[in-house]
Amino acid sequence: MTSRLHALVRGKSPIRPIDALRGGAGALLGLLFAGVLGRFAVSSVSGGGGDWLHPLLVAPIGASAVLVFAVPASPLAQPRSVLGGNIVSALVGITVALLVPQTLVAAPLAVGAAIGTMMLLGCLHPPGGAVALICVIGGPKVAQAGYLFALNPVAVDSLLLTGAGMIWGRLTGHSYPHRAPAAPANPHGAKDPSPASRIGYSATDLDVALARYGELLDVSREDLDALFREVELSAAQRLHGQIRCGDVMSRDVISLHHDQSAESALAYMREHDLRTAPVVDADNRVIGLARRAELQANRRRKVEAALDPFVHKVMEGTPIAALLPILSTGHTHEAMVVDGERRLIGVITQTDLIAVLYRAHIVEAVVGG
Repeated sequence: MTSRLHALVRGKSPIRPIDALRGGAGALLGLLFAGVLGRFAVSSVSGGGGDWLHPLLVAPIGASAVLVFAVPASPLAQPRSVLGGNIVSALVGITVALLVPQTLVAAPLAVGAAIGTMMLLGCLHPPGGAVALICVIGGPKVAQAGYLFALNPVAVDSLLLTGAGMIWGRLTGHSYPHRAPAAPANPHGAKDPSPASRIGYSATDLDVALARYGELLDVSREDLDALFREVELSAAQRLHGQIRCGDVMSRDVISLHHDQSAESALAYMREHDLRTAPVVDADNRVIGLARRAELQANRRRKVEAALDPFVHKVMEGTPIAALLPILSTGHTHEAMVVDGERRLIGVITQTDLIAVLYRAHIVEAVVGG
């Protein structure tokens, strides 16, 4: 009963309190910024005094603030939509009001025409419908302003509100205008997509699914792509979460000592046909990774002068799913398995990971078939 009441009060997908606070505070400050600064700008141009108790605000800007500060990632909240949607709707509403004297006909016509125009121009913004409506039923002052109403206060408010949204986004660590997470680039600078982007669904699959769905979504294609990639990764982690690093690691590890000569390390690596090798200290603790090229360049020095201190370390009980984002990027080819004291106990390479994933795939196919 309690859970049902909670769902009734807060909804099935409740907003986190911190997000609610950020959205509300942002709208408060954003509207204050837009109203006061807008009044100051207009008063300065007209030469009149600034009445700060009557900020320059039009009612639909309050709805725009909901989008800009509460859902800044929405395509409907982006600056192009706020500015374009509100201004275009104002121009459409004023034109309809001038051409159609009957309010009963002009009001719905203005809203419908504004919606269609915004959609065609790619700047759909829900408050634009209210802007078009107020141009018809706003009274004598709106009618007297004519097309100037689209500039002042609609354009002024919209511009200042989006500016406030950009400032608030920087202060709170959120991007506005919103930029969807970019797909990982090929680490070698080639035109091929990154290894992780070559599996699963393709961009064409996403386009086909969106076309088949046939509805306008309040989320960008890029955000959908990033979200689906995260879903794929989460599913892979769940499916392979039972396999631990200790189950698949190589235990007979060939390592280098930080105090040995680079010359001897090179010979040792050639003997075992290795391109990289972990470097340990006197207590067998992992302190880095050595590569042939760096050792060759420092062959008259010790290994510690040529090692790369950045190396991925995992525990024996770590699920192999944790290695998927590490070893699939192409930036690194191995992860060191260590104990609680960072002592080396094993190594997992890309080859090891591929082999176990292939084996798991075969088992799943047999069991599922």
